[in-house]
Amino acid sequence: MRARKSARKSARRLIFALALALAPVAPAAAQTKDALSVDLPADAATLDPQVQWDTDSYSIYRNIFDNLLTRDADGKIVPQIASSWRYVSDTVIDFDIRADVKFHDGTPLRPQDVVFSVKRITDPAFKSPQLGQFNSIVGAEVVAPATVRLTTREPYPVLLAQLVKLSVVPQHYLERVGDAKFNLEPIGSGPYRLVSWQKGVRVVLEANAAYWRGKPFFNRLTFQPVPDAATRIADLRTGKADIVRALNPDDVAALKGDALQILSVPTERIGYLFLNALAGPTTDVRVRRAIAYALDRELIIEALLGGYGRPVDIMLTPANFGYVPDIKGYPHDLARAKALVKEAGAEGAELSFITSPAYDQRIVQAIQGMLGEAGLKVTISLNDQATFLRRRQGPPSDSGNLSLGRWSCACADADGVIQPLFQSASIWAKYKNASFDAAVEKARTTLDPVTRLGWYRKALEIIKEDVPGIGLYQDVAIYGARKGLRWKPTADESFFVFDMRWE
Repeated sequence: MRARKSARKSARRLIFALALALAPVAPAAAQTKDALSVDLPADAATLDPQVQWDTDSYSIYRNIFDNLLTRDADGKIVPQIASSWRYVSDTVIDFDIRADVKFHDGTPLRPQDVVFSVKRITDPAFKSPQLGQFNSIVGAEVVAPATVRLTTREPYPVLLAQLVKLSVVPQHYLERVGDAKFNLEPIGSGPYRLVSWQKGVRVVLEANAAYWRGKPFFNRLTFQPVPDAATRIADLRTGKADIVRALNPDDVAALKGDALQILSVPTERIGYLFLNALAGPTTDVRVRRAIAYALDRELIIEALLGGYGRPVDIMLTPANFGYVPDIKGYPHDLARAKALVKEAGAEGAELSFITSPAYDQRIVQAIQGMLGEAGLKVTISLNDQATFLRRRQGPPSDSGNLSLGRWSCACADADGVIQPLFQSASIWAKYKNASFDAAVEKARTTLDPVTRLGWYRKALEIIKEDVPGIGLYQDVAIYGARKGLRWKPTADESFFVFDMRWE
């Protein structure tokens, strides 16, 4: 039976590859246009940069807003709205704010807007999913006409890396229109301004001709959600899209051609399996360990990622500070998985696997099959991205038992990964362990890197034993683009169109 299914899949892939090979390719002349069309796998969940930080939302709103700091193409932290900075003490840092930046309505960006942005995202009542990455900040104030001072509760070694993601929002506009309207009609100071957002259809941006870094190369950007990878590929081949995000390794061979290119980069994003330790059959650690033994990570990487993923044993990638290479994961051991399921009295137990089109459904289905072989009944629940995020961030009872995740903090530090995913106070966490919480807190308040590594080792060993999540692979971001589009993808997956242009 398994062989027949494999043969049918191979036949379908062959038919699809032939169809792509015969599909027309738009002429190179299309590359002279001043508009850029982008296919994303999912619609934006939000355009408010201080709410969600999922990749599709970020790919759009990163072009509407400027951040306090940013990274260059090589990953170095460099100025953006802050032109320079200096430490006053281990817990106090001053930022000099540029005076030549204006929001899209022509209002100058002021140091007060930076303070407002910090206080908004760190306000627990605002309930930002990003709160855990900024909650070390306990003070924000203007201390000179062009200087903002931030104070942290304790020494926080990852502060600058986290501030790379702090978008500066306009206080005057937000206070006038409120959070709900701001999400639908945001204005920022970035290279592009919002024209329209038709949910589920497209987001249209136009160039900010008065942008402080100069006029963008493209006059108009169109982002459209295209959940089906085959359709994204067809759009690229026909010229309907100029660049597409989140391709599968199987798509790469089909896109090789004179008018197309593959752009890829290993990222700090980890592909992982979330396990709900607070609701359902997965509250039993034996079931969670059985799931870990049932997963054949090598097969997933070899068969489905085609060399574009690198195996990891822990909930972290080698690109993150805090990675401990000698902590080994659970080997694939189906007999051990079955024994643990039986020991837990969980044979035939039903597990809900929530997902969205933003994730590789081939991997979701492969995991479903592997867990089925171990004696667990897995039901896949496909949601749109906004609903998926709401459920993952909601109460344990509505979060499903399992979900596939691809997490990046864009900070290159364990603090932005295991802290928001598993520390009990986080809205992402469906897991409670006081020893883990304490270890992570010690690591994020210690400046000495050797001591920090020691605390991260302890934290990672705890979650290995408790299994609230299972590291699968270091993700490689794969984009398909028209040949002639010049752009260097970055490990932090910042889709900043200002850096793109036709050759």
